[in-house]
Amino acid sequence: MAKAIMIQGAGSNVGKSMVVAGIARALANRGLTVRPYKPQNMSNNAAVTEDGGEIGRAQALQALAARVAPHTDMNPVLLKPETDTGAQVIVQGKRFATLRARDYAKAKPELLRPALESFARLCAAADIVVIEGAGSPAEVNLRKGDIANMGFAEAAGVPVILLGDIDRGGVIAQIVGTQAILPENDGARIKGFAINKFRGDVRLFDEGLTIIAERTGWPSLGVLPWFADAWRLPAEDVMDIASTKGGGFKIAVPRLGRIANFDDLDPLAAEPGVSVEIIEPGRALPGDADMVLIPGSKSTIADLAHFRAQGWDIDLQAHVRRGGHVLGICGGYQMLGREIADPEGIEGAPETVAGLGLLDVVTVMKPQKRLALSRATYLPNGAPVEGYEIHLGETTGPDCARAWLDLSGRAEGASSPDGQVRGCYLHGLFSSDAFRAAYLSGLGAEVQVAYSDELDAVLDRLAAHIETHFDLDLLLRLAQQPTYCNS
Repeated sequence: MAKAIMIQGAGSNVGKSMVVAGIARALANRGLTVRPYKPQNMSNNAAVTEDGGEIGRAQALQALAARVAPHTDMNPVLLKPETDTGAQVIVQGKRFATLRARDYAKAKPELLRPALESFARLCAAADIVVIEGAGSPAEVNLRKGDIANMGFAEAAGVPVILLGDIDRGGVIAQIVGTQAILPENDGARIKGFAINKFRGDVRLFDEGLTIIAERTGWPSLGVLPWFADAWRLPAEDVMDIASTKGGGFKIAVPRLGRIANFDDLDPLAAEPGVSVEIIEPGRALPGDADMVLIPGSKSTIADLAHFRAQGWDIDLQAHVRRGGHVLGICGGYQMLGREIADPEGIEGAPETVAGLGLLDVVTVMKPQKRLALSRATYLPNGAPVEGYEIHLGETTGPDCARAWLDLSGRAEGASSPDGQVRGCYLHGLFSSDAFRAAYLSGLGAEVQVAYSDELDAVLDRLAAHIETHFDLDLLLRLAQQPTYCNS
């Protein structure tokens, strides 16, 4: 019977996802069968799994760290925000409903059952399941019906490690204050604490560890120094997308309001010869960009309006007139066409809007979502491409006759007659080294990185970081057989 342990945060964005990935790789390196798990996640940066569903990108990375294939059981409830007050709810990989925040709160008790079912299946196939919480258990106003932190820990019967972030300051208050505000039963589930993101000599915090341990009665699992290669790991949270300064080939990426599946940027940012510049709202698209990449979107029509509101449509026309290249992926591809029609009101009110007009194609939104892991061929030189499709809508038009990808005999993508503007539905394609080299070198960029090998090497360095600074032996002693899986 598997053991399990849950890593919860003393706040949001304390580094739980990265720490769980590092623990997963470190334990896998010790010969254990590891499964990552997050009962509830909120992200528009989803990954497609082999069983035909979608999960949060962080859980896909954690699966890679554990050296197993991503599965929908690893993230049974995924919230994909569509508006400021509503989100699409994905349950065990499939769309369940689109709910407003207050309606989701009512639905959470119903979602605990599939979350526990998925957890039990993972337990049956592992030596240890490493669970990631969401946000913080200190948000006690959200405790009723909770399935993300202590509500899940109680239902599954698992112990908790509390992770604090010293980089934002006040970490002693983060940890001690969490214990002070938690109900007694929830506080009793916490068996230890750890500190993340320390800069400098960790021995300088020895007194801080003593203070926390004396006030809480919890043992310390260690202080993790700042992991310098963290930026090389795929980001899940939109707020973690950052510009990377590399070589002279500049790719400008407008930050859309509902940007989704932006993992296409990670392999580009890893190239030393490439600079990726994230363009924030209110800034113009830079005139010296070699390529503008318009990424995916959870709400294409709304993001197209956002794009125009920044004046980026005018900037993009000027970029093309200067001879610059444009690539749109998924929602970005749809925006580049002549029009987008949503006759059934899938994204909001039924409407048809004009696109950016850089590709002679039209998109019609349809309710059936395409979810698939895909293998393709880059038609200009035959380079193999691997990626995934995750989209609503069908795109057709004259420029589709200039498809530049072949997906198992199906033409994919569109290109303008001069080849400056391209679009496609295939996400993750730049992770394929041969394709990335062919595509970028064709535009004059220098390509050096073997991305998959480099990502695996970063995970090994992260595991070594965890082994050095985190008490894994204590974690294994604190891990327990979940009462739910043992009942």
